[in-house]
Amino acid sequence: MVTIAVAKGYLLKKTVALLCEIGYTFPENVIESRKLFIEDTTQTIRLLLIRPWDVPVYVSQGVADLGIVGKDILNEQGPAVLTLCNLQFGQCALVIAGPQPISPQQLPQHLRVATKFTHSADTYFKSKHLNVKLIKLHGAIELAPFTGISDIICDLTATGTTLKENNLHIIDTVYTATAHLVANPIGLRTHDQFIRKFVQLLAKLTSADQK
Repeated sequence: MVTIAVAKGYLLKKTVALLCEIGYTFPENVIESRKLFIEDTTQTIRLLLIRPWDVPVYVSQGVADLGIVGKDILNEQGPAVLTLCNLQFGQCALVIAGPQPISPQQLPQHLRVATKFTHSADTYFKSKHLNVKLIKLHGAIELAPFTGISDIICDLTATGTTLKENNLHIIDTVYTATAHLVANPIGLRTHDQFIRKFVQLLAKLTSADQK
């Protein structure tokens, strides 16, 4: 049995839909289940339903052979996993945003930046030769500039709606991200034939979705 760590949340619905499209069926509704793992009806694959930030950890530690997780998390953690393919769904962007509609060139020195993505933010501001103070938050990051915690934020957005609702303007895009399939190096060798076919099936579906 091949174990796949999948991110709960906004990626899960599309992940399950893809698995069903390539022929897997499950004995219960994966989306609504409160179980931490579910096996398909043929007991070929086991899904570990975990938080997105934990997916690379489970894969790198060998608990899961494969993982489906956002590229944003891979960029932030730099885990010891192999990226097999871009699944082309779950599109989002890591952006710099603030209360004022300014250009990236207008960003001053010594800003306070609220973010969950401290590594990515640090890399971005160093590339701009800007000395900033990073303030790590885990939620409600859009609130930070209006409470005085920070001057601007670095956060993920899919549609930009939440930023607009909180009167924040996108200043720059750090990177765009989608869901990726990753593998544990040892698991890849152990289940080589299965994983090769699995990747081919997923790649065929995702490329068809782009047409």
